[in-house]
Amino acid sequence: MSDTSLTDAQDAADAAQLAALGYKPRLTRALGLWSNFAVGFTYLSPLVGVYSVFDYGLATGGPAFFWTIPVVLLGQGLVLLTFAEVASQYPIAGGIYQWAKRLVGPKYAWLSGWMYTWALLVTIASVAYPIANYAGPLFGYRPTHWTTVITCVVVILLSAVVNLLGVKRLAFVANIGVFAEVAGTVVLGGYLLLFHHRQPVSVVVHTFGAGGSGGYLGAFLASCLFAVWIFYGFEACGDIAEEVKDPSRKVPRAMGMTLGVGAVATVVLTLGLILAVPNFGAVISGKSPTPLEDVLAASLGGFGSKVALALIVVGYVSCTLAIQAAATRLVYSYARDGVIVGARWLAKLHPTFHMPPAATAVTAVIPAAFAFLPSATVTRIITFSVVGIYIGFQSVVLASIIGRSRGWKPAGSFTLGRWGWAVNIAALVYGVTSIVVLSIKTPPNGTGFFDRWLVPISVGIVAALGAVYLLVARPKERIADEDRAETPGTEAGAPAPVLTTD
Repeated sequence: MSDTSLTDAQDAADAAQLAALGYKPRLTRALGLWSNFAVGFTYLSPLVGVYSVFDYGLATGGPAFFWTIPVVLLGQGLVLLTFAEVASQYPIAGGIYQWAKRLVGPKYAWLSGWMYTWALLVTIASVAYPIANYAGPLFGYRPTHWTTVITCVVVILLSAVVNLLGVKRLAFVANIGVFAEVAGTVVLGGYLLLFHHRQPVSVVVHTFGAGGSGGYLGAFLASCLFAVWIFYGFEACGDIAEEVKDPSRKVPRAMGMTLGVGAVATVVLTLGLILAVPNFGAVISGKSPTPLEDVLAASLGGFGSKVALALIVVGYVSCTLAIQAAATRLVYSYARDGVIVGARWLAKLHPTFHMPPAATAVTAVIPAAFAFLPSATVTRIITFSVVGIYIGFQSVVLASIIGRSRGWKPAGSFTLGRWGWAVNIAALVYGVTSIVVLSIKTPPNGTGFFDRWLVPISVGIVAALGAVYLLVARPKERIADEDRAETPGTEAGAPAPVLTTD
């Protein structure tokens, strides 16, 4: 059989699989394994993660905070396996919302997706907001409140334009982002390890007084925010599944590649930075509040620092783009089902680029609006993002357990087999524990009650608003004719995707 015939056969199989899930193929199915990985990897972005929270991790947990990486990596690996199994059977745009709908039911899924959507919108702002700190020195302007706001808004709007131009342009920019990520993490980390280490490797088992008289356990748990902030994003591979060829096989593989390569990059860069710090005591005491900046300045010189800044800016921009891409597909998925205000408008696709302009606008305007709030308020809002993402994740893990208890038999190309129950339960224990730790240990933005308990309060507010919408609006699924497949069906063991009004 010729390559063309094989391609046509695969396209037909992909379309038939989507039709069995109830939808016509309207998005452009153009991505292979590498491009799918590139989108997930630039969303996970070890470069953005490490450069954003290295100072916090080191100051909170001392050099031993390095061990938060394997702890979180193990837990997120369990979550990834859960996601891979579900995404393999249900490769649909919108990821978490669609998976939860088929495993449990539409109301449960609506709330899961609602929490995840707002977490994504906040995460877009949280990644774009600090870009001025790196773009300013690179392009010669001073990072002030207004230059920070303008830079944030420009990056978000440019990302929206790239997303609107279609998935091929998204993949092109994501591939550039992969290059920047590798150069800014593995290459730079390796360079620091080889030529600028000032400490022995053994320092990673020492605390240097972190935690003080309160003991080290609390300090270590608080420093886990470092690794938690980095090791998610692999779910984006599933968010764009309708644009991937042979998604049942390739999406799980891309997820695994995303977390695996991200882990290597994070370990190399983090270890390189830790061993290049001259005085840990000064960092933990607060006398040296910017150890990462100090290390880069001392190790790279003027020209090297400019190169590093350029890589960091590219990494932040590509990360913003990838997160916005995931959020756009999620909003579109809600709108295509007709279960959100303005559904007809939000689900409408551009005739040339096959992307939803209104849904893209939503994922640009709301995060950009956050940037105009006072900086302290922006910081407060951002604290919601990680826990919101984790709650969305655990809603799928819990949905897998509920689905199994109802007789769901995973039928994708990737399944966990007899390990399914154990992996799902272990992933849930990890996720719930992480949510509790993050809610308690996330550093407050102030000393008042509201600041101290901001994370659970903000999560509660978002969840309550979603619940009120469900009770008042009582959305009922109405998939438009142009989206509904002629012979929609439901996979064995999954409930029919229909929202009831009782």
